[in-house]
Amino acid sequence: MQKLAAVILVGGPGTRLQPLTDGRPKPMVPVLNRPFLEHTIACLRHFGIEDIILTLSYLPDAIRGYFGDGGDFGVRLSYCLEEPPRGTAGAVKNAEAHLGSTFFVLNGDVFTDLDLADMLATHRARQAAASISLTWVEDPSAFGVVETDDDNRVRAFIEKPPREEATTHWINAGTYILEPEVLGYIPEGHYMFERGLFPALLEMGRPVYGYPFRGYWLDMGTPAKYFALNADLMAGRTRSPLMGDIDSDGIIRGEDVVVHPSAALKAPVVIGAGSRIGQNARLENAILWDGVTVAEGARLHNCIVSSGGRIAPNEKIDGAVVTPDKRAPLTL
Repeated sequence: MQKLAAVILVGGPGTRLQPLTDGRPKPMVPVLNRPFLEHTIACLRHFGIEDIILTLSYLPDAIRGYFGDGGDFGVRLSYCLEEPPRGTAGAVKNAEAHLGSTFFVLNGDVFTDLDLADMLATHRARQAAASISLTWVEDPSAFGVVETDDDNRVRAFIEKPPREEATTHWINAGTYILEPEVLGYIPEGHYMFERGLFPALLEMGRPVYGYPFRGYWLDMGTPAKYFALNADLMAGRTRSPLMGDIDSDGIIRGEDVVVHPSAALKAPVVIGAGSRIGQNARLENAILWDGVTVAEGARLHNCIVSSGGRIAPNEKIDGAVVTPDKRAPLTL
């Protein structure tokens, strides 16, 4: 793939993913013991995209402190701080100085196996000003649907139509390819792709195309979706270039993990670095972040336990998100 840049919209505090994002940016939530954003960066590098701009607003130092200039991850990272937040298109406008040719835009909370090389080839063959990835959903009422003609040229955007009135089940999947000319149509300040730039491009007659695909797509916006992503990766329903093929018994352990020989683990189970699993403990469908302690005789089922969480002796927890200072229900 020709040398290209990509902008990752890192986003705000991730309120729907709470309490997992209390004091932590959503892209730094660990997926198989690695920050979600690290998986996205590995995907871009897999396709030869090494110049990456991160748009930051919420707890930016946590991200900059981990990734630095990107050298340890095989990429070159630049950072653009939004003060205040500028919306999806406004954030990209804020990064204009880094964007002199065709570039990708990715939502920082979406995991997908989209073929970026094929999407780019299609974009160029159509001489599009903008290409929008589309994914098919059973119920489009919670999303913005995208109407296209037989050649996939976009005709209209419809925000959250009632299910029985939806004219299509193809929705905006959050990955775009844009020509630098479109930056000139984005005003300074807060501006959105979905309700601002893309409809404006249609009104001007600029060529905007959809790129439908039926591969894996998941918006990691809730604890249940977060849990599903970890499980899907472990089961091989999707893969991350960061991890390669996962050949395991469905149990993933970080460094310096101690599991008592009498403890029972039933997949999928992810155990973060430095965690301790006590005598006769039982874990089934559980994700433990770094530094978690599960005391003897405890039972965890359908649970997420964030860093520093402690489960008391003989405690039984079923369907919960556990942090050091709070608990919330988890419905899978």
